[in-house]
Amino acid sequence: METALTRLVGVRHPIVQTGMGWVAGPRLVSATANAGALGILASATMTTDRLRDAVREVKSRTHAPFGVNLRADAADAGDRVRIMIEEGVRVASFALAPSAELIAELKEAGVVVIPSIGARRHAEKVAAWGADAVIVQGGEGGGHTGEVATTVLLPQVVDAVDIPVVAAGGFFDGRGLVAALAYGAAGVAMGTRFLLTSDSTVPDAVKAAYLAATVKDVTVTRAVDGLPHRMLRTELVETLEHSGRTRTLFQAIRRAAGFRRLSGLTWRRMIRDGLAMKHGKELTWSQVLLAANTPMLLKASMVDGRTDLGVMASGQVAGVIDDLPSCAELVARVMKEADEVLWALVRSDS
Repeated sequence: METALTRLVGVRHPIVQTGMGWVAGPRLVSATANAGALGILASATMTTDRLRDAVREVKSRTHAPFGVNLRADAADAGDRVRIMIEEGVRVASFALAPSAELIAELKEAGVVVIPSIGARRHAEKVAAWGADAVIVQGGEGGGHTGEVATTVLLPQVVDAVDIPVVAAGGFFDGRGLVAALAYGAAGVAMGTRFLLTSDSTVPDAVKAAYLAATVKDVTVTRAVDGLPHRMLRTELVETLEHSGRTRTLFQAIRRAAGFRRLSGLTWRRMIRDGLAMKHGKELTWSQVLLAANTPMLLKASMVDGRTDLGVMASGQVAGVIDDLPSCAELVARVMKEADEVLWALVRSDS
């Protein structure tokens, strides 16, 4: 199925596996790439040395194009961009809008720039700066999310920009891909659906918790870092939502100390990073610390398997997913379903 996305990045199928922290590592990304979709390596939780090693590991596992997701506001964003350019990475993905200068540097090196956005005005801004495409995530998507549903946000963005638009938030099968194409998108991006594959390195007990979840078990909370964050309702979420300020601050300091040891960051740097995530919001000191060490909360679940101590970012689609296919099986199934839906539409029309 050829679309503007497949032509732009050189993949066989208009499907993107998103850059999920602690989840989208070399194994998942290379399996996605070998299946003909675009895998995105999550780098925000990696040191620069680990990023280079991870890129080389993906390249050793596949010859297909893949991308790397970056934090545009990271102090070492320039170093990470240089690593990508030196290692010949095909696509740069951003969770926050990159600057016009960063986009220009990447494009000059032949890297395709695809920021993720959650509002029409953000899409218009990065398009004007030279972005090659955008991933637009509606409120159904996991992690930090907005309030506008994909079915409302997607057509707004498609009408507003002249670059390829990839739809995210609520997609997990071939029907969704066809629906996105009908809205004018050039493909779909999926996070939770790729997390729940046999190629994902997420612990089995964590995958079981996702599979057991219903749609109502996926909630949006501000208790973690003060921003709307879609995740599974876990013991930690319940605790944070019902704790007083003193207890919450104590828990935030304890978890922040753990992340500081893991990352090597100073307390000053962590607080600065937490404040940078405020986006104009009023945050308590507990939320500033939790915002700075959200990666540690994700690691507790996604790597260590401690669903009682960590957060489990999740799209609403977790409530309708009930299996763990390989990436190859998943992509093949989505494309087969999409073909069947398209043929059914053609037959009904005739």
